[in-house]
Amino acid sequence: MLKTKSSSNSNNTNLLYLLVYLLTINFRILSTKMAGAQIAVKVGVVLDMYAYGNMTFNCISTALSDFYATHDHYKTRLDLITRDSKGDVIGAAAAALDLLKNVQVQAIIGPMYSVQANFLISLGQRAEVPIITFSATSPSLSLLRSPYFIRAALNDSSQVGPIVAIVQAFGWREVVLIYEDNEFGEGIVPFLIDALGKAKVLVPYRSVIPPLATDDQIAAELYKLMTMQTRIFIVHVLNPLAARLFTKAKEIGMMSQDYAWITTDSVANDFNSMDPPSVMLGVIGVRPYIPNTKQLDDFRIRYKEIVQQTNPKALNSDPDIYVLWAYDSAIALAMAAEEAGLKDLTYQVTKTSSNSTDLESFGVSLSGPNLTRALSNTAFVGLAGNFHLIDGELQAPPYEIVNMVGPEARVIGYWMKENGIVSELNFTSSSANAYSTSKFNLGSTIWPGNKSSPPKGWVVPTNGKKLRVGVPVKVSFTEFVRVTWNSDNSTKVEGYCIDVFDAVMAALPYGVPYEYIPFATPDHKIAGDYNDLAQQVYLGNYDAVAGDVTIIGNRSQYVDFTLPYAESGISMVVPVEDDKRGNKSLFLKPLTRNMWFLTVASFVSIGFMVHIFERPKNKEFRGSLGHELGMIFWFPVSTVFFAHSKLTPHIIF
Repeated sequence: MLKTKSSSNSNNTNLLYLLVYLLTINFRILSTKMAGAQIAVKVGVVLDMYAYGNMTFNCISTALSDFYATHDHYKTRLDLITRDSKGDVIGAAAAALDLLKNVQVQAIIGPMYSVQANFLISLGQRAEVPIITFSATSPSLSLLRSPYFIRAALNDSSQVGPIVAIVQAFGWREVVLIYEDNEFGEGIVPFLIDALGKAKVLVPYRSVIPPLATDDQIAAELYKLMTMQTRIFIVHVLNPLAARLFTKAKEIGMMSQDYAWITTDSVANDFNSMDPPSVMLGVIGVRPYIPNTKQLDDFRIRYKEIVQQTNPKALNSDPDIYVLWAYDSAIALAMAAEEAGLKDLTYQVTKTSSNSTDLESFGVSLSGPNLTRALSNTAFVGLAGNFHLIDGELQAPPYEIVNMVGPEARVIGYWMKENGIVSELNFTSSSANAYSTSKFNLGSTIWPGNKSSPPKGWVVPTNGKKLRVGVPVKVSFTEFVRVTWNSDNSTKVEGYCIDVFDAVMAALPYGVPYEYIPFATPDHKIAGDYNDLAQQVYLGNYDAVAGDVTIIGNRSQYVDFTLPYAESGISMVVPVEDDKRGNKSLFLKPLTRNMWFLTVASFVSIGFMVHIFERPKNKEFRGSLGHELGMIFWFPVSTVFFAHSKLTPHIIF
């Protein structure tokens, strides 16, 4: 019995192994058939294939591997074909031209820089092939209005709002722009100046630095900025130039308490990778808000492995925003390729003349319009947040406001398009809240020089033209204006009018250098009357006059006066007596002492006469001696308040 049961179990096991074997073979056959049915979509990747470029390409490949691992039912597969743009515009153009003409790719991911993208967009427009960039952020690229340009990154103009809000929060009235002398640097400038102008903030100077500027050239430009009045700088350069710029600023003393530096996301995204970080202590920057998700945490772990494989000497192994956008752009393209239902992946050959160049000899993609349309409608939650395109551009999330406080940046606040500067993000609140630019919504901030209080934003310039202020030379009433000459022929000007003028100039929100110039002859005598002094302002010899100048009609025809701060005319000066309102005998002051004695005597005499006439017949006036004396004194006083017709019936008045 036991032997039979054992034989039965062995047969069942063999049948089970056979079934698993057949299923495995069928699955492999099915997979082979499915693989044979998959459509390979050629996608060009144009990057500068150095350490960062190789690392970015590995992230793009990782994105596709992750995506197809969970979407193995897709019929399309992106086939990445790389070309090295070699770090310049010509190299990027040649790489794209090769991909379009010889490979006939259906899309191109890249290039890395805005200066390289301009020509590639034109090539994509001609071939009707979408150009997808994850790092070319210049607003000027949008002016090309190409439907085949897909910006899977933020337009630099989207960060103008938070930058201007920071300037408004601290009440600064002037700023200086420092930007790179290329397509990337110049693109944001018109948007930034317009927004600052609406906020009534002036831009007195724009500092343009070449990307390949030497350290001496950078230092020369910074020294020029030191001679100016404004101490608030907005920096829009790429990381390599930013590191050298702030290092030089630190060396020459421009990272002190008088200065404030605000950077765009091109610098703020790499705050933690600056070497050394101490040169940027106190710098404020803005960067897109990236929600922290489990998917992002998992990618960070794998990214460290990618960095170690690509560049083992790299100090920072945290992915920046451009890597995340590259990852998301690859996912979006894979989704769009499947959604577009691509079938015909060929180019339509265009007719060209025998004299045509390589720029005219490539055809037009038959699937490009459908792929571009599908890509524009693609939406999902990626590593960098919501991926949603409008007019071919990624929509801006809230911005973080970060402060460099040592080895790393710290978030001190946020900026939202609807609410302005906020201390915390609240996506569920109503957007009807008032737009705020209050600095109290920001956390504690460290400023250059390791100071906790913000700089006022200006100093007295060393190269500015001084305001020429004329003052009268007086021999009388010198309390208003007094001019004295020193032994070296220098002058000392003081007085009440001078104190008022100095106080007004000190209250201005910006520095104005000025000097007092006496209206005098070479021998230190008055050079004319007040009409002549006012005429000097009209003639341009003085910019203003500080003194006791009366506002009269003929002078107002030539010059403008401030509001009067002192009245003119004849006045009387008298000594002030002590305040006697607390004296209880003050009511006696209207009459003299003799008048008061006469009044009392009159009252007593009247009372005595009435007593004489009334006593014989009126019992009210008879009684004890005290009663009769009281009636004599009381009766005349009481007549002030009521009549005594009943009390004195025998007296006729």
